[in-house]
Amino acid sequence: MFPIRDNIPSRRPPLITVLLIIINSLIFFTLSGTSYRAFVRFTYKYGLIPAKIMKLVVSGAPFSSGDLYPFITSIFLHGSTLHLISNMWILWLFGDNVEDRMGHIRFLIFYLLSGVIAGVFHIVFNPLSRVPVVGASGAIAGVMGAYFVLFPSARIITLVPTFFLVPIFLQIPAVVYLFLWFLAQLYSGTVYSVIGGAAVSGIAWWAHIGGFVSGVLLNRFFLKRR
Repeated sequence: MFPIRDNIPSRRPPLITVLLIIINSLIFFTLSGTSYRAFVRFTYKYGLIPAKIMKLVVSGAPFSSGDLYPFITSIFLHGSTLHLISNMWILWLFGDNVEDRMGHIRFLIFYLLSGVIAGVFHIVFNPLSRVPVVGASGAIAGVMGAYFVLFPSARIITLVPTFFLVPIFLQIPAVVYLFLWFLAQLYSGTVYSVIGGAAVSGIAWWAHIGGFVSGVLLNRFFLKRR
């Protein structure tokens, strides 16, 4: 089910949401102009590598800034055009209303914090992975978790593909759509953890789960007073 739009208009321009989309797009298309080798080198430097973090944790060695900044920088990197477009579409769909309730600065802090927590979840459930995880989906999952709590009665206009190639558009309550999405992540994360984790699927399922949970639990601390 692909979400098209919701039925709640923004009261104010979603400046941070738009800015995040622009920054993510600029970084991706700038890197796309480099060689494959440079792209991979950049990804390994600024992506989040679980095995590298866990090695420091187990050894008790102190963390340097170079060990910590991938928790943030990885949120702004994407592996493909489809990866970028799908993430930015979901951010645009849910981000404007959540930013409305939080305000610009609080929303930005909440977004980044959700991304960091998502990264921690990914490391915990994929501690031996040497594959750098990149993408804004963990942070965006936090936005989705906040939307789940703040706008449960909203309607998500959703495209449902059929076997007869005739698209069907349904209005699904946000609380139902997002709960089903979360269950799908939980199921996939559990299955792939058994057979090899994100290294097999190529998707950081537990980052999505961690981001969503953080959004559900932490959104109230970032809301503007009415």
